[in-house]
Amino acid sequence: MAKQEFQTEVSQLLQLIIHSLYSHPEIFLRELISNSSDALDKLRHLTLTDETFKSLPFDPRISLELDEENKTLTLSDTGIGMNEEDLIANLGTIARSGTKNFLAQLTADAKKDSNLIGQFGVGFYSAFMVADRVEVVSRKAGEEQAFRWISDGKSGFDIEPASRDVAGTTILLHFNEEGAQYANSWRLQEIVKKYSNHIAFPIFLTYDKSEWNEEEKKSDKIRTTEQVNAASALWRRSKNELKDEDYKELYKSITGDYADPLFWFHTRAEGSLDYTTLFYIPSKAPLDLYQSDYKVGVKLYVKRVFILDDAKELLPQYLRFVRGIIDSEDLPLNVSRELLQQNRVLTSIRNASVKKILSELKNIATNKPEEYLKFITEFNRPLKEGVHGDYANRETLLDLVRVKSTKVDGLTSFADVKSRMKEDQKSLYYITGGAEALLRTSPLLEIYKKKGIEVIILDDDIDEIVFSGVDKYGDLDLKAVSKASTSDDLKDETEPDQAEALKPLLDKLKATLGDRVKDVRASVRLADSPSCIVSDEEEPSLQMQQMLRAMGQTEMPASKPTLEINPDHEIVKKLLARIDDVTTEDAAWLLLDQALLMEGVPLLDPASFVQRLNRILNLSI
Repeated sequence: MAKQEFQTEVSQLLQLIIHSLYSHPEIFLRELISNSSDALDKLRHLTLTDETFKSLPFDPRISLELDEENKTLTLSDTGIGMNEEDLIANLGTIARSGTKNFLAQLTADAKKDSNLIGQFGVGFYSAFMVADRVEVVSRKAGEEQAFRWISDGKSGFDIEPASRDVAGTTILLHFNEEGAQYANSWRLQEIVKKYSNHIAFPIFLTYDKSEWNEEEKKSDKIRTTEQVNAASALWRRSKNELKDEDYKELYKSITGDYADPLFWFHTRAEGSLDYTTLFYIPSKAPLDLYQSDYKVGVKLYVKRVFILDDAKELLPQYLRFVRGIIDSEDLPLNVSRELLQQNRVLTSIRNASVKKILSELKNIATNKPEEYLKFITEFNRPLKEGVHGDYANRETLLDLVRVKSTKVDGLTSFADVKSRMKEDQKSLYYITGGAEALLRTSPLLEIYKKKGIEVIILDDDIDEIVFSGVDKYGDLDLKAVSKASTSDDLKDETEPDQAEALKPLLDKLKATLGDRVKDVRASVRLADSPSCIVSDEEEPSLQMQQMLRAMGQTEMPASKPTLEINPDHEIVKKLLARIDDVTTEDAAWLLLDQALLMEGVPLLDPASFVQRLNRILNLSI
């Protein structure tokens, strides 16, 4: 029997769990039972769908056997089991790259950190919170040889051949001082009912039960085995039968989350399709929400038989934070991940589920705005992804996302912005392209502030991409203030003769700046600043160009901005009066460069900018 070392991340993880996460050591039982339930789910699926396994006996159960005197607990299941290779892969290494992130996410708050264990799928290791020695005997379904894995959680692990009558896994915990409190039958029953009551397989507890002996007038210890969970598919029961606590227990059981969910939506559909869905919204965003290998949160069942828990087809990607269960009566039991992509039944369930989730969120937003704010604080950005990608539900998603604006503090909705429109206002306006503080001081907002028109501030780094493809909110045009065409709401600002009088200066600036700009023209949108830059309607903004290049699109040709100047500004008036002055060319470049800086665009030639600025300063002092 050769000693093997833990993978480095496992050693780090074990030390953190053993020494830092003692706030809720009872979760060890929740995690081990959850693993057994998953193993039973997988074997049941195989016995129903795979000819190789159909002849195998399948008696699904999870057994707990307590030895109070020796302070040990044995947990066994009749699930799919593991062979030697599986034991090393599952108990000696961390396969998911996201799990390494676990180590970086620890908060030093023991309650929060213990919750991370389940979220990151490393629940087995929680056994070392309560045990100083763990033995695992497992036999993989379809194989004859069993293997024993032994570790103290410190010095690596040993693996040796063993024997087991049937497929499945047995875990023997030798409780340490911290775990001794769980060598108690009442405590174990309490934990099972708290976390695992609705595991779909029966959980049996064998222990020494005290019974009164009337003849001898004393209490005898009788070895007893009792089922200690309800073992029902909670989601198949009527909503009227269920209490809030039932829903919360199931959520914690299927997610490993220690906190209660924010909301849940339970639906039973009957008719052309027969299915049940139970969806949960977590109170906090999953830590892998923005990782490409995010863990899928929805499990697929067919006729209460577990099928898959890693199919990204069950809900669109922007709803990847949703947790829960889809249970269909109409899908075949042997449906594969590949078949799911073309399956009409699943497509119908998926479409209906998305509409249900979004309509429920809209209802909460309307009737419980304070609760909705908790949700949007965590999940506003994924909903924006939906605005970009889910055209069929775009209108609903636009109602659900929250934005900042020039008229209110905090977050507001598009509907609220619409309700505050001026009586004669024809469009809704927004600005993108940088941090909130930069956007609020943009010259592009000056005329809107002067006219009392509210502008939506979109400062998230994905807003530029998302809202460049959205041209309407309901029946209203949605317009970017940085685009060259101006709305009817601004048309009365510049007199035609003013623009005509400015033409010599415009021609001079255009000649000086050459191919750095598409055009130079009089502005109707400036009130206090001398200049700004805008983009044509069909072209990406300069910020969008920067973003696309950062994403690797180096072949994209650079589009040129249009420079707009303010006819009423003193600088512009002085330049008009001395077009042929030697300083006019420097001033032309400074007007362009300051407009670029105000838009958060880095200058191509900072050295030339400084030289010109110094020359102008020298003349003005």
